[in-house]
Amino acid sequence: MSYRTIAARLGLVVLLGAAMAGPFAAVALAHGSTVPPEPTLATLVGGWSFDPTIALPLLASLAVYLWLVRRVDRAHPANPVPRGQVACFVGALVAIEVALQSGIEAYDTTLFSVHMVQHILLLFVAAPLIALSAPITLLLRAVDHRWRVGLIVPILHSRALRVLAFPVVSWVVFAAVMWGTHFSPLFEAALEDPLVHDLEHLLFLGSALLFWWPVVGRDPGPWRMPHPARIVYLFLQMPQNTFLSVAIYGAGAPLYAHYATLGRTWGPTVLADQQAAGAIMWVAGDLTFLVAILGVAAAWLRAEERDTARREAHIDAQRAAIRDREVALAARLATEGSVSGGQPGSGVDRSGPGRAGSGVDRAASGAGRAGSEVDRAGSGVNQAGSGVDR
Repeated sequence: MSYRTIAARLGLVVLLGAAMAGPFAAVALAHGSTVPPEPTLATLVGGWSFDPTIALPLLASLAVYLWLVRRVDRAHPANPVPRGQVACFVGALVAIEVALQSGIEAYDTTLFSVHMVQHILLLFVAAPLIALSAPITLLLRAVDHRWRVGLIVPILHSRALRVLAFPVVSWVVFAAVMWGTHFSPLFEAALEDPLVHDLEHLLFLGSALLFWWPVVGRDPGPWRMPHPARIVYLFLQMPQNTFLSVAIYGAGAPLYAHYATLGRTWGPTVLADQQAAGAIMWVAGDLTFLVAILGVAAAWLRAEERDTARREAHIDAQRAAIRDREVALAARLATEGSVSGGQPGSGVDRSGPGRAGSGVDRAASGAGRAGSEVDRAGSGVNQAGSGVDR
């Protein structure tokens, strides 16, 4: 193997790693420690900061993703990457950027309600949009066969990923991260320590990606859930989100000493801000799950329609084949009849009435078999139609 080939492969690994790890790097490196003055609409909307440790990984991810899209489009012009998937990936990066570099980031350790908005953007906006952008499928289409078989497919079928991506495990991990971060010393530590805050962001985005991966189902994985199971999977997540939100909303005292001892002299009280955070989680979380359930139900109906059309096309093909055999049989019988009718009298005498009758019987039997085939085909069509109606 030449040095140029090795360098090209190492470069591809670095680029792909940047694309996959860019959002995680941006999330991990985001944190603000200064307490800002009272927020206004102008500061929340226009209070953007530029942190290269956030912006550069996101830009690198976008550049690599678009490069992979261009590579696939060139290799498969008849089947390019859907532009909707590209829009989803761009939207996910925008959501991460808004959560970590807009006015939201400036107040995440000052107002619990703003901190909750930041978490909602990571959990319920960025993560599902990344799943909808199908980055694994894009990667599999962009690289050659050796990379697919030698690297990507073994990772997808590794034991560790099979355990983490198992739907029950991913569901429990998502719920455990939600409860564990809000009702453990981790949340208080994240408000005081930037490194712990970075870890919290990584937990949110990573657990959310595991959770939304089998729901969306656009990327291959160790496990694949049917549409009814996806609906149950999403529906069962709604009660735990509601209970967690109500627990935060209904707490009679501040849950986190950081907000209570911050000495903030403006805005809502600490308890009112905490109640607003619980309400935001309740409404945003349950609404997201409800929209996802409706989306999965619509996808289920479209899949059923495709299956019905496929079955009907198969039945039509069977019926056409039977008609062709019937026409061919009728033509053969007509040809045999014309040949026997044009023979000399001696040939008719030698054949005798028994043989002539036998030929007629065989023709009738062949026609009967053809009719039987048509009847059976009609019965199969009716049964298939009955199954589709049901």
